[in-house]
Parts: sequence; C-alpha cells; structure tokens
Amino acid sequence: MASLFHLFFLLSLSLSLALCRVKDPSESPKTTTTLDVTAALRKTTQALAFDPHTAHRQLLDKEIKTTTLRSSASTATLSLQLYPRDFLPLPNFTTTHKDYESLTLARLRRDSDRVRSIFARVAIVNNGFDSRAPRAAAMPDSIRGTIVSGSSQGIGEYFSRVGIGRPAKPQFMVLDTGSDVSWVQCLPCTDCYKQADPIYDPTGSDTYTPLRCFSELCLSATNSACRNATCHYQVVYGDGSFSIGELAAETLTIGDAAPVENVAMGCGFDNEGTFVAAGGLLALGAGTLSFPSHLPSHSFTYCLVDRDTPGTSIIDFGPPTAQPEASTITTKLLRSKKIRTFYYLELTGISVGGTKLAIPPSALAMDSDGSGGVILDTGTAVSRLNKQVYEPLREAFVNGTRHLSPGTGPGIFDTCYNMPPVKRVQVPSVVFHFGEGKELRLRPNNFLMPVDSKGNFCLAFAKTPSPLNIIGNVQHQRMRVVIDMENSIVSFTPNKC
Repeated sequence: MASLFHLFFLLSLSLSLALCRVKDPSESPKTTTTLDVTAALRKTTQALAFDPHTAHRQLLDKEIKTTTLRSSASTATLSLQLYPRDFLPLPNFTTTHKDYESLTLARLRRDSDRVRSIFARVAIVNNGFDSRAPRAAAMPDSIRGTIVSGSSQGIGEYFSRVGIGRPAKPQFMVLDTGSDVSWVQCLPCTDCYKQADPIYDPTGSDTYTPLRCFSELCLSATNSACRNATCHYQVVYGDGSFSIGELAAETLTIGDAAPVENVAMGCGFDNEGTFVAAGGLLALGAGTLSFPSHLPSHSFTYCLVDRDTPGTSIIDFGPPTAQPEASTITTKLLRSKKIRTFYYLELTGISVGGTKLAIPPSALAMDSDGSGGVILDTGTAVSRLNKQVYEPLREAFVNGTRHLSPGTGPGIFDTCYNMPPVKRVQVPSVVFHFGEGKELRLRPNNFLMPVDSKGNFCLAFAKTPSPLNIIGNVQHQRMRVVIDMENSIVSFTPNKC
C-alpha cells in the first residue's frame, strides 16, 4: 500500500510540475512570443553601415554574367531580385542618414504618402468614378483629369533591374502591387527627372510599337486619350509625381528568362517626381494592363527580407513551384467589383495574447459597394486598421505589456516601449485569423519595430479613419507570399525567404 501511495505521489508531483511549465509565459506557444531586442538593435546599426559602392560593383558583375547566360534561358523562371529603397546599389542615389531615427522618419513620410494615395484612389472609385470603364473613346484629342495610383513613387519601396526593348536595355524600375500601368522615361524628353541609367530611347528597339487609339489595351487604360491616332496615358501619384506619354507594346526581359513580348508599357516624355534612381515603374497590380496580366499565369510569389537587412528579396512570376508546407496558411483572394488593382484578403479576425478580439465582422469585410475590406500591399510599411479593428488590438496589447517601460516614437505611433538594457523580452502574441479556422502567427519583428537605436520600439499598426484596412510589408516580411490568381488564393509560409 505504501508503494502505491508513493507512486501516486510521484505521478501527482510530475503532473503538477508539467502544468507549471505550461503556464510559464516564456514558454507558452499561444499567449506570448519573444522579441530579441539585441538582434533588432544590431540591425539598425547595420542599416546605417550599408556600402553602395561595393553593392554596385557586385551588380555590374552579375549583369555581365546574366547577359552571357541569357541565350540558353528559354526555360528559365521569370525571377527578379528586389532591392529595398534604402539599400540600392547606386552610390550617387543612396541617401545617407545621420542616425536610425532619421531613417525611420524618412520611411514613415513615404509611408504616409503611400497610404493617402491608396485611400484617395479607393474613395474616387467608390464615389462614382468607375475604374473599369473604357476611357479612350470618350476623351478628346488631349489628356484631361487624373488618376491617383496606389503608390507615390517618391515612396517606392522595392526596385529591380528590368530589360526594356530588343536589344534589352537594363533599367532600375520601381515594382508596385498598387499600380496597373507600367512606364519608363523615354527620349525625346519634354521634361525628365534624373535617373541612374541612360534614358530609354524607343527608336533603338526593334519591338517598340505604339498602340492605336481603339486597341483593346488602350481601351483598358483608365485615363487615356487619342493623339495623332496613337494612345496616350497619364498617371498622377499621391505626392504630385506624374508620368505622361505614349502607350505602347514593348518587350521586357526579366532576369535570365526569355523575353516577354507585347507588354503594355507607357513611354513617358513628361515625367516629374522623386523617383530616386528608377527609370520607371513595373506595375504588379491585378488590372488588365499590369505586367502579370501579360503572362500565361497571372500568379506570382515573393518573399521580403527584413527592412534593415541590406540583402535582396525575390519575386517569381508564374504558378507557384514550391509545394505547400505544414506551416503554409492560405486564405481567399477577393476581388472588388469597382477597382481591380488591389489584392483583397479574407481576414476574419485577430488575436492578441491568445484571446480573439471582439471585432465586428463588418469591420474587416468588403461591403456590396466595394467599400472597406483588407488589402495586402508591399508598398505600405506599417499596417493601417480602421477604428473598430485597431482600438481592440491596441487595448489588448497594452494590457499584456504593463511590465514594459513606456517609450517614445514618431507621431503615427501611439504605443511604444523603451527596452535598451533588455536582451530578450516577452510580448503578447499576435495572430491573424482566416477562413476555415486558419491562423497566421506573426513573428514579434512583424509587429514591433525599432524607431531608433536607443531601444524604442513601437507597435507597427496605425489607426485610420478609412474603412479600408491595409496589411503592410512589415507584417509579412520573412514570409513566402503566393498570389495565386488562377485559384483565387493567397498563401503565407513563415521564415521562407
């Protein structure tokens, strides 16, 4: 009997210890996660130490090798390297900042312009302007009006090298999931801004073909006009930047792959703005003029590295080649009835600290008029949430971080912490909920971002008066994202860059 009692006591003690371990916040897989403060602050120092001269030499060496390999690349994957704006391999165009705080402020200014642009475009469409309506036939022999794109290209966040024409002339281009019209600065220029590469001369290309006024592609442009029997375009961005010129069909070369022919591209003769070093823009939106719409598969895959890492990200065009993994989370890709550019997600809820927030379903859903909903955008950094979503998230996060010291940050943020002496700290977990009970658990770096090198971190979400919610690039860095247009699915695979 004594033996049985002794055995029962040991089992009870073991069970109690196990339960105690599960309740330890530092080990809970559901309620908290660990922010590595030291590693995050180390990256802020690395971001300021970037050497564009070395990166430029590496880029030139790679382009020489790419030109040599292209002749045998008929089956190569359409793949591009993405250069973050702050780490362009261009010595004459790379902005230096005195400290990480000034770098953060510059990023946030661009981010605010970007968000205003998206909200303005959605508001124009929802207030009666139909972005799907053919415009060329209705407009006189001049260009009138403007269209606000999803990007202000002074704030383009990711750039890549794209070959224009045949023979291909490499150009740095802004890549933008919030735009449908691709364009490049062209000679002869009425007004062109300074760029890194020689301005593109369409007369030197064997495949440059101006579009006729009533061609299908011209009629698809939301702001086009006839001039001398050819189709002209105009795009105006949120910071006042613009491009005006001739709409043409041209050949584009992506990486080592075979050229893509007959891509709709604007040849801009009158351009103005702070486009950094880019010669133009490669549109990756969901509209009929965007680059993916000219490919056999309109799908693409990308993975963004951390914003403070001077490495390149990757974007692959075509159906996904990698098989879904156990960690892959999928959700529905939705389409607006009024605006085709943006990629809308079916986000059903958010959890903080293991508790699902009391968010009304209507605060995350797109209504019958196309208002509201949730879009995924690579050009926006800090996610924007409407009041009904943001306020419960912030309240829950603040309640779970009372053990942390308050910090300071730029005006866009209202929830900041100061953590200079701490190597690792426990913070509430943040989880996105999708349909069919699927959950995407964010890394702490996806929702807490350093704003200086002194240990101030801020919650990387901001409140907006707009009903539209935007999931920005901070929230999906270091995730492999697949935009699967054929199956109307968006998938996320964590830690696969």
